[in-house]
Amino acid sequence: MRKFHLPNCERGVDSLRAKLTLANVALLALGIVMATAVSLIGMRHYLLAQVDTELTKSRDSLSGSQLTMEQLNMLSTLSGIGDQLMPQRSATSSNPDKVFAAVDSRGKVLTIAGFAPTADQRALAALFSDPAALAADGTPRDISLSDDPYRAIGTRLADGTYILIAASTGGLHHAMAKALKLDLAFGSLLLVLLAALTMVSVRRRMLPLEDMVETSTAIAEGDLTRRVPSSHHPTQEVEQLRVALNSMLHQVESAYRTRERTAAQLRRFVADASHELRTPLSAIRGYLQLYDKGMLTEPDERRRAWDRMNAEADRMGRLVDELLTLARLDQRPELRFRNVDLSRLVRDAAEDLRVQQPERPVTVGADGSLLVRADESGLRQILGNLMTNVRTHTPADVPVRLGVEREDGVVRLCVADQGPGLCEDDAARVFDRFFRAGGGAGSGLGLAIVQGVVQAHGGEVAVRTAPGEGLAVTVTLPTRTPVPS
Repeated sequence: MRKFHLPNCERGVDSLRAKLTLANVALLALGIVMATAVSLIGMRHYLLAQVDTELTKSRDSLSGSQLTMEQLNMLSTLSGIGDQLMPQRSATSSNPDKVFAAVDSRGKVLTIAGFAPTADQRALAALFSDPAALAADGTPRDISLSDDPYRAIGTRLADGTYILIAASTGGLHHAMAKALKLDLAFGSLLLVLLAALTMVSVRRRMLPLEDMVETSTAIAEGDLTRRVPSSHHPTQEVEQLRVALNSMLHQVESAYRTRERTAAQLRRFVADASHELRTPLSAIRGYLQLYDKGMLTEPDERRRAWDRMNAEADRMGRLVDELLTLARLDQRPELRFRNVDLSRLVRDAAEDLRVQQPERPVTVGADGSLLVRADESGLRQILGNLMTNVRTHTPADVPVRLGVEREDGVVRLCVADQGPGLCEDDAARVFDRFFRAGGGAGSGLGLAIVQGVVQAHGGEVAVRTAPGEGLAVTVTLPTRTPVPS
């Protein structure tokens, strides 16, 4: 058997494993990024809403009090509000958490509670050249003071002075940065765990595929009996693939065995056919050489040589006809099926045998009419070859019984003799072409033709024999026209 070498598939398995792992990691990474983005956006929106709510409350309290700047200064002096209106430093930043600035209608920064404007207050006032527009808007705006983010809002006092209020959002951004770092760290840990678990899981799940590669390699090297073993925890798709592959391997093995057997039978058939044809040709050539050299001088010798050449020519002609019959049967010829009375054919075959061998006891079990859908010429050939087999291989006084019966939708034809029978080894080869038990007479093609015709009818043929117990050939035919395969 020719051996094939499969390429190294381990790299392909690793590549597929890596691709599956990368795909899972990429999907999880995308999910983590999207979840982190959504959570950060929601967090920013929530914290900004808190800052804006506080700014809005401060603005509403100032605008609803109907105070003037002078009254505000007096109240600040009396109640210490001035400390609250001055910039308050954050514990985590050098910039104040809140900045209050008082400006007139021209945008000039005013003192509050006797405190001179700070740099942050001046910077806040400088950002809004038109404080009236900020107060009229009523919506907090994003600004930057000393490169730090703030949210600012404005309001108008009763005397036309404008108060600008800015709240730092640095804590918000700091909290978002910490949340982002935490999400990234946790996400990276998840990615590493997923990659490890995916590698282990994919490796375990791909063990059946590696078994398939190993089995295919073994089969390519000549071991046709190898099959893919079942895994302990197979997935449905892999198990289906394993079953399909094993089924295919079984068919491949069967086809290979059949091809080997057919090739052996063909070689034996060619050798036997060559031998059978060589024998009559050698005899005819020998007599022709004797005649050509003038060695057949007597009329009786010439007559005997002529008869021998005619006999050998007839033998060769019968052999060629039988070979042609087998060739046509191998090509699955289209038979002419019609209703045939098999009982009548059996009685005709028995009558022919009585005429040819009057001393042979012949018993027929074929009363009445038994119709079967078959090719009449094929059935006659079956019966003719079986009768020839009886005449050739049994003594002329050995009893023979022909019987036909219908049972379970089939018709059984049986031809049994009480001759010497066959041993088990010969019985196993009785349908082989050119097989002759004990080197007996005949071409050895009769029963092979019987088997071919029966199979063309969709039936079966079997023998029952033992040494000293005769030979019984049983032909089983369907009663209906077989469907061509």
